[in-house]
Amino acid sequence: MVEEIISYLKYIDPVLIYLAVFGIAFIENIFPPFPSDVIVAFSGALAAVTEISLPLVIIFAVSGSTTGFIVMYFIGKIAGDKILETGKIKFISPDSVFKIENWFRKYGYWLIVANRFLAGTRAIISFFAGMSELNLRKTILLSAVSALIWNLILIFIGFYVGHNLNKISEFITTYNKIVLGIIVLVSIIYIFKILSKKNDKNRKQI
Repeated sequence: MVEEIISYLKYIDPVLIYLAVFGIAFIENIFPPFPSDVIVAFSGALAAVTEISLPLVIIFAVSGSTTGFIVMYFIGKIAGDKILETGKIKFISPDSVFKIENWFRKYGYWLIVANRFLAGTRAIISFFAGMSELNLRKTILLSAVSALIWNLILIFIGFYVGHNLNKISEFITTYNKIVLGIIVLVSIIYIFKILSKKNDKNRKQI
């Protein structure tokens, strides 16, 4: 099946492939569930077995990721408060917004560097980076660095694995599960601490 897909893609204009890589990397920042990582890795496999340029695949993937990050940054900066007030982001309560903004003021730039490696939170990080009004130049530079490192890993995995898309998908799926598991575990511990503090206060009041 993979061989058939690659055979078909050999006859497509490489420019369309580069634009598709850019678009996929861009969209993933706006709609995080989009499986861009697997597709970007697959573009590396295409570069290994077709005439597609590996450097151009990297450039378009990094450009798409960085552009998507900056778009979400400006959405957060321009309309972040209004979006949160509507309650469209259900998993972030209004009470926690100020705490998150403070975290970004303290650790924001480190979070931007790490954002590509945090599955499921990339759009949120760029959104709150904009809300926190982090320095735009630093944000662009660090988001590009993060995108470069992550996309290099994905593309070179695809390049050296070649045709075997199943291995690429399996690797990324396992990585994402591990990261999400860590995030969930940290969240549970954090919630448990908050509840414990509230219980202690209630006991003292009694």
